[in-house]
Amino acid sequence: MEISARNQLRGKITAIKLGTIMAEVSLQVAGQDVVAAVTRSSVERLGLKVGDAAVAIIKATEVMIGKP
Repeated sequence: MEISARNQLRGKITAIKLGTIMAEVSLQVAGQDVVAAVTRSSVERLGLKVGDAAVAIIKATEVMIGKP
């Protein structure tokens, strides 16, 4: 799959919480968790499972950066 988004974070799915309509998918990327809210039907259509390799694709008009 080739896409235009530059912010692609490769990781492993660590948790999936299914709701009636939506799902929360947690992806561990370099020791950090990235959590995405997606539709339940997308989880089912993609066949996502805990342990799968996946890519978080971030496409946004704004990205904030903080410094501790």
